[in-house]
Amino acid sequence: MTDPDFLDELVRDPGATLADYVLSDDERAMVVQALGRVGQAPTAERARAAKAVLMKRWAM
Repeated sequence: MTDPDFLDELVRDPGATLADYVLSDDERAMVVQALGRVGQAPTAERARAAKAVLMKRWAM
């Protein structure tokens, strides 16, 4: 399960939110790409879309 507050922070400011995590360049790019796919959608929709993309990626 993904923390909704974390997703909200990730959507608002991905750089600051991810700063505390050790991610490879590919992992960081994947997260940023997932966030970018939803464009200018409202924050709640962006969070849902980002969660869906991340869950699909982690399931691989």
